Amino acid sequence: MRRITMSSAAAVLLLALGTGCSSGSGEKARVTEKPGGRAGAKASATEGADGRPVDIVRAAVAKARATSARIDETIVTRGAGEESTLSLAGRFDLAADKGELSVDLPGGAVDHMDEVFSGGKVYLTRTVPKGHWAVIDRAEARAHSLLRAPLNDPEHLLRQASAIRDVSDRGTTTIDGRPVHLYGGTLDYRTLTLGVADESRKPLETARKALGGGLPASALVWVDEEGRPARVELSAALNTGDVTATMNLSDFGKPVKVTVPDASRTTPTDSVSGVLPG
Repeated sequence: MRRITMSSAAAVLLLALGTGCSSGSGEKARVTEKPGGRAGAKASATEGADGRPVDIVRAAVAKARATSARIDETIVTRGAGEESTLSLAGRFDLAADKGELSVDLPGGAVDHMDEVFSGGKVYLTRTVPKGHWAVIDRAEARAHSLLRAPLNDPEHLLRQASAIRDVSDRGTTTIDGRPVHLYGGTLDYRTLTLGVADESRKPLETARKALGGGLPASALVWVDEEGRPARVELSAALNTGDVTATMNLSDFGKPVKVTVPDASRTTPTDSVSGVLPG
């Protein structure tokens, strides 16, 4: 198998934030990871929704994971006087584990990538040769910095949000004119580093110990009138800067079709790294 790297000029900034940090509490997260890297079973949409803020948030996440949605996400990284914004968008069937995403990083040496999730695989466009794709087992993918989902997998961020702690009711507001209820809480260290590759985890552990055992991180979840997450925002304040991942979910329940690249145009790999794939 080959290791494929998709680089960009923003890699230095993102790597610094991913490996030189400070972050959340050292308490154990309520997240379980299955063999192969897939974490958390998909729960019933109504399970545990007894009125407590934490249960409302978890039920909302479970409801999203039982259907499809339009995904629009940004990851904003700030540090050393620079700011980088990576965006991804597309439709994703969270229940059937399939979807297509476009990933963009304006100003990057490689500024665009397309992804297809289907059949337990993730296909990523390659610039050389043009029209060719790398393919990797979805369960084998790992992230290389904080608040980056492996291969930008939208389910990863939802799993992290479902492990929110110390949840409080922040009241009602609107998103694009739609009424929503806002809940806020914190993320512990285990949740914050869920899915991070071993080589990236070691410097995080060093930084965590130096800072007394934690890296501060928070989560906000906006729940719509149907009990679904309209927006999820995770953020971490680091000693070298800060990073915020914001996912908007809309158009729930619509069919999702994907086009899987022909096998003749794919190259299997067991590892993908770089700014665009996370």
